[in-house]
Amino acid sequence: MERIRLKDKTFKTFIPYEKISAAIDAVTDRINADFKDCEDVPVLLCVLNGSIMFMGELMKRLDFNCQIISIKLTSYEGTNSTGKIRQALGLTADVSGRRVIIVEDIVDTGNTIVALKKILADAGASESYVCSLLMKPDAYDKDVTIDYVALEIPNDFIVGFGLDYDELGRNLKDIYILDK
Repeated sequence: MERIRLKDKTFKTFIPYEKISAAIDAVTDRINADFKDCEDVPVLLCVLNGSIMFMGELMKRLDFNCQIISIKLTSYEGTNSTGKIRQALGLTADVSGRRVIIVEDIVDTGNTIVALKKILADAGASESYVCSLLMKPDAYDKDVTIDYVALEIPNDFIVGFGLDYDELGRNLKDIYILDK
């Protein structure tokens, strides 16, 4: 088991890239089935910075035309969520009347998802769906449906494959868990 050090913390391998890739294949199959033969051009909303790697892998596997836009929200400081969502970068294109698939790296408390759904509704999106690479069901306490989840994980702090610890570790192809 590989161990890495980021700042003052040590992490060990948790989910290897091969398992991540297989999970992305499976979740993409579901999205492709749901959007098969769609006449419109759905929007993929990349939630920066964490979902960049997931978005890159996901969009290569989609069988339908789509537009890619971004938004950046922040709520973390170190290893903890502040519980307060701040919009660091607004929507990069108009979504009024469009179907939007929110592409998230991870869903834990659900605060970000609730904020994103409201932002999209206020911007006039006709529908919005949530697609997350990872979900922590033990931490999630909202009523919003998470439509597509690649992997469910325990409520532990992780890094890699887009997820960071104080902006470090996003570039790692595997996902690592805090080594206690």
